[in-house]
Amino acid sequence: MVYVDRCDAGRRLTERLPALSGSGVVVLALPRGGVPVAYPVAATLRVPLDVVVVRKLTVPDQPWLVFGAVGEEGVRVIDEDMVADAVVSEPERLAVTREQGELLRRSAARYRRDHPCRALDGATAVIVDDGLATGASAHAACAVARARGAVRVVFAVPVGAYQPIRALAAVADAIVCLHTPQPFGSIRLWYMDFAEVTDLEVCALLDSAAENQPVPRRSVPSGTGVVGAAGI
Repeated sequence: MVYVDRCDAGRRLTERLPALSGSGVVVLALPRGGVPVAYPVAATLRVPLDVVVVRKLTVPDQPWLVFGAVGEEGVRVIDEDMVADAVVSEPERLAVTREQGELLRRSAARYRRDHPCRALDGATAVIVDDGLATGASAHAACAVARARGAVRVVFAVPVGAYQPIRALAAVADAIVCLHTPQPFGSIRLWYMDFAEVTDLEVCALLDSAAENQPVPRRSVPSGTGVVGAAGI
C-alpha cells in the first residue's frame, strides 16, 4: 500500500476511525509530518485538532540510533537497552536530553502561539503520525496524552514497522495501523509524495482547524513523568 501523500493517508486512516467521532475525542498530531495526516482525520470526524510535541533522543555521533524521547509535560521515555548497547554515558545522556528539551519548548511555543493546549480531562486522545519506524516518539506522545488527563489513548498511523507497532500496545489502549510491511525500510518508501512539512504549514493547518472548533483551556497542571521502555 503506497499513499499519494499525507493527506491521502489521512483520508484512508479516517475510514478506520468512524467510531471515534463525537464529543470527548481530540486528535493529537505529531509535528511536523503527522499534522497533514491528522488534519483530514479531525475534519472528517468533526473533532478538535491539537499537536503533541516530542523530540527524539539520539546517540551522540550516531543520530540514526534512538535511545528515547522527551515530550511535553516533562515526559521522558528512555530505552535502557539501547543506552547500554550504544554505551551512552550519563553526561552524554543528560546533555542530549537538555538540548532536545530546549528545542521541544521552542517548537511548542512556535506551533501553539495563541492557541492553548486542548483540554484532555476524561477525553479519548487519538494520536496521529505519518509513520512509525522506531516507536520512541509514539511512546512519549502516549505518555503526554495520559499526563494531560486522557482516559483512553488510541494511536493511529498509516504505516508502521511491525515490532514497534506491537510494542506500542503496552502504552496505548488501541492501535490502528493500515499497513505493516516487512521489510519496512523507511517511512518515505510508502508515500509517492513525502515532501518535508514546514513549520508554516503546520501553523496554517492548526489555525484552520481552530477556526471551526472552540478551544477550552486546560485545567490539568503540568507534571513530570519518566517512562522506561525496552525496544522502543
